[in-house]
Amino acid sequence: MSPFFVRGVYDPSWMKTSRRAFISAAAAAALTTQAQPKMKTIRTPILEIGYEESGPEQGFPIILLHGFPDDAHAFHDVAPPLAKAGYRVLVPYIRGYGPTRFLDASAPRMAEQAAIGQDLIDFADALHIPRFAVSGFDWGNRAANIAAALHPDRVRAGVFIHGYSIQNVMARPGATNPEAAHNLWYQWFFQTENGRATLQANRKPLCKLLWQLWSPDWHFTDETYDRTAASFDNPDFVDIVIHSYRHRIGNAAGEERFKQIEQQLAQRPKIQCPAITMYGANDGVARPAAQAPGEVNSFPNLVARRVIPGCGHFLPRENPEAVSSALLEVLDKSK
Repeated sequence: MSPFFVRGVYDPSWMKTSRRAFISAAAAAALTTQAQPKMKTIRTPILEIGYEESGPEQGFPIILLHGFPDDAHAFHDVAPPLAKAGYRVLVPYIRGYGPTRFLDASAPRMAEQAAIGQDLIDFADALHIPRFAVSGFDWGNRAANIAAALHPDRVRAGVFIHGYSIQNVMARPGATNPEAAHNLWYQWFFQTENGRATLQANRKPLCKLLWQLWSPDWHFTDETYDRTAASFDNPDFVDIVIHSYRHRIGNAAGEERFKQIEQQLAQRPKIQCPAITMYGANDGVARPAAQAPGEVNSFPNLVARRVIPGCGHFLPRENPEAVSSALLEVLDKSK
């Protein structure tokens, strides 16, 4: 019997039900399409930045920032729930990674913290984004910290993976805890020309070793690693990495244009936006304390501090749901 008839009697409700089902399915399909990242580029005064975008263009922007050694793929499982919730999700490749390039072939390949923080603001400016939410880890967290601290009018809320990581590069390096020095061996290695040569010749096995050491409980596949390791073939990768690690302990000069900003950062400015800080309990770079009551001094509007068990350094990859949920939570708190 035709679905238009029930017991031989015409039933117009079938058409309404079918229409509702069709509209619902179409809406779901549209959300799924929007959640798929699209590769784009945008020019800032210094860089042509490659980035992935998902979610509706009119949605409130969330910028997600990777660190060393990683790329935009780190957030592939973080972005979809945010896009489906109606946010515009932007994941740039930071300087020295993937498709991102310097516009001027003669520009110095530097990556002090002030530079990567300014890159974030320049990226938002180029896209005409006056205000945004942010999350990052490793170098990306430092850039997010800097933008939030120095441009509080621009950053509505943040999820800061690894907490407060702004450095005082004006101070002479002091004594280091021996265990911390052991965990940071790669940074000391990069102070040497042998370290530079090793990164140049063996960047992929070296960075793979760092993944294994920093997230010891995360058993990633070769396919997962290789997909991201292609970004380390960027022609500026080695210079950018070496400069970053040498500059932070005074073994490389910074750009003159960032001198005043570095002086501001040396004062360790507070981050005033609503914030959630997150840490992997088994981070091989630095294991977080179970409790840190003093963290509120850096984050006066701290919503929560979370140490995620079973995770290491690459939290967006290891527990993406925890990161996306935290972003949705802190955005809700910042309305």
